[in-house]
Amino acid sequence: MSRISGAVGRVRTSALGVTAGLIGWFVLVELASGILQGFYVPLLPDIVTHLGIRDADVNWFEAAQLLLSALVLPVLAKLGDMFGHKRVLLFSAIATAAASWWLVFADSFTTFLLAWALQGFYVVWLPLEIALIFDRGRRQQRGVSQTRRAAGLLVVGLQAGAIIGALAAGRLFTATGGDLRLSLAVPAIVVTLICLVIWWGVPESEPSTSDRRLDLGGFTILAGALLCVTGALSFVRLPDGPGPIAIVGLLAAGLVLGVVFVLFELRQRDPAIDIRVLRRPEMWPVQATAFLVGISLLGAQGPLATYAGTDRALGYGLGLDAADRSNVIGVYLVSLIVGAVLFAVTSRWARPRAMLIGAATLVGAGYALLLPLHVELWQVLLCLAIAGMGSGALVAAMPAAAAAAAPRGQTGVASALTNTTKTVGGTMSSAVFGVVLAGGAGAAVAATAAPLAGYLTVWAICAAGGFAAAVLLFFVPKVAFADSAGTETAAHAARGEVA
Repeated sequence: MSRISGAVGRVRTSALGVTAGLIGWFVLVELASGILQGFYVPLLPDIVTHLGIRDADVNWFEAAQLLLSALVLPVLAKLGDMFGHKRVLLFSAIATAAASWWLVFADSFTTFLLAWALQGFYVVWLPLEIALIFDRGRRQQRGVSQTRRAAGLLVVGLQAGAIIGALAAGRLFTATGGDLRLSLAVPAIVVTLICLVIWWGVPESEPSTSDRRLDLGGFTILAGALLCVTGALSFVRLPDGPGPIAIVGLLAAGLVLGVVFVLFELRQRDPAIDIRVLRRPEMWPVQATAFLVGISLLGAQGPLATYAGTDRALGYGLGLDAADRSNVIGVYLVSLIVGAVLFAVTSRWARPRAMLIGAATLVGAGYALLLPLHVELWQVLLCLAIAGMGSGALVAAMPAAAAAAAPRGQTGVASALTNTTKTVGGTMSSAVFGVVLAGGAGAAVAATAAPLAGYLTVWAICAAGGFAAAVLLFFVPKVAFADSAGTETAAHAARGEVA
């Protein structure tokens, strides 16, 4: 018996060493992803001057990248499941690096917009990394538990990179004497180095051995649906977008295409997205949670920044300048890191479903507390820290949970789908929040300030989304997202514990 226990321990240690090395490479990749997401924002006013455009034109950058990301994410994830996740990860990194270098030399609005959109290939990195870690862990019968712990560390790398990028951008711009092109070369260099990291340090997953084919028809319908929905929601936020009739028409077309997509996929032998898998009790609540958490994680950050900068003379707001507003966002990002770390630590002993429910409840509680506690800075920071810890844990948990619930050969696309639903949730809420905050603003309040009732509505919607996610997660089976019973027993025995 002692020899068996020793053998289990040696295998476990060896497997952990291999997986730990893989996670280390992926932390670097997510660090680069965070730098990309945080670096450009402080430089946007200088980019506007460089290109000779209006401030409002910057909205097109986000809209274009969002649309491309929504289109390529499920396709690339599916290709990773079919032909190997490393191959697609390396391709997407090279495409992102090429777009980043294009941004350095782009000297017109059109070329800069195209390059900015193509840079959105980085959105597939995290789902592919989760699939690679899950595949490696599955070979040692511990894919689910290892993926949960690793996901928390990856999110730490992502958020740390965003903070580093945001802090470094302005300082580098100043250090280079205001040379925008030289400053923009920094993230391009970072992503180029990441291509080498992936090529040299990341092993390939085991591609599907079954006869697989790319469901071009399904992906075409899905792309059309996503294009209509995200396009309509993006147009709502654009000052020079189409009128309400066109926006409603696009939304209706997107919903119709969504229904057509479901009916089409149910008839396919190898569908783009397996609707039957999505209907499983351990899968649909996770995807719904991703949508709901996207409301606060992606949609509420703009209202938060504008509320923090609102003049206190109006009777609400915090009256902070740009530097202090950045500090508020920084506190929120740090709380995301704390939540991801806590998730990685507690995933060793806590039930995954219980962690998801607890994290969603924290998101709801944090925004619910903002309804009465929004007058003083410390109150807002406390509420954001609570919501941020929940969001950080959910961002780490959702791709791992989706991968655990997916059958072999579909881990990549299942993880990627959490990103897609989260993005759609964020885009939808951002459009709704824009309308809510615009309604009621006027001479009675201020020329540009949104009314307090609008902010209270935003926070109430975010709170409702968090609590709704917590309720939906109760429909997940209690034993979901866990390794097999035999594997868990071996892991307990290796640690000298009684199962």
